[in-house]
Amino acid sequence: MEVALINTGFFKLDGGAMFGVVPKSLWSRTNPADENNLCTWAMRSLIIKEGNRAIIVDSGIGDKQSDKFFSHYYLHGNDSLTKGLKDNELDVSDITDAFLTHLHFDHCGGGVKREGEKLVPAFARATYWSNKNHWQWATKPNPREKASFLTENILPMQESGQLAFVNLENENRLPFDIITVDGHTDKQMLPKLQYKGRTLVFMADLLPSVGHIPLPYVMGYDTRPLLTMTEKEAFLNEAADNEYVLVLQHDSVNECCTVKHTEKGVRLDNVFKFSEL
Repeated sequence: MEVALINTGFFKLDGGAMFGVVPKSLWSRTNPADENNLCTWAMRSLIIKEGNRAIIVDSGIGDKQSDKFFSHYYLHGNDSLTKGLKDNELDVSDITDAFLTHLHFDHCGGGVKREGEKLVPAFARATYWSNKNHWQWATKPNPREKASFLTENILPMQESGQLAFVNLENENRLPFDIITVDGHTDKQMLPKLQYKGRTLVFMADLLPSVGHIPLPYVMGYDTRPLLTMTEKEAFLNEAADNEYVLVLQHDSVNECCTVKHTEKGVRLDNVFKFSEL
């Protein structure tokens, strides 16, 4: 198995929204904001090559939305989905499986492209993996999340016949285990895999950055913030006990980290690049 981490781009989100009730004087120590209170965030994807399969975990924001849409998120930098794949000797046509941690636009938008007047899957050969509970949640969204679940990012996967659902209760046809969490959104899926003798977990939005490790540091976007705290506490204790490598999808500086037990609870241990594994 070969595993790589790519960045599909950087964008900006309101710092207060990203840290909920935590005061700016505290969260800005790890995530400084600009003059508009916006912090920079990465959109990373995991690439897994195994045999004749090339699996991508999440696909970034994409490029098919309107200028007005993108004006809210300040995309910047030279990274892109296409560039990241090329750096790993891949093209969109090589992807056999597109696994989606959840269907918010910054996680699945790159998986659908505009082809003339049509919207079609960007990975023409791929199976797109979600789960039944989350698909129902995303296609009939609550008012709080409606702006994050965009039909143009989601329905073309189903209309093309390329959508499949993982079975969260049984073994799946994917080379990793799946951790499900419900605080951010219903049935978010985190891949957990063995690589180079280490246990890796792709953290998606359970832990967007190292700045979110303390338990109260929970996003305002989460639908069930108290549940997020419970899920995060249980996971971080397990991660500290077992020396998991946490692969950070949104941290603009740090790609990976480990955590440790302290008298104040679980805290950051080390940070490093994925290539240093």
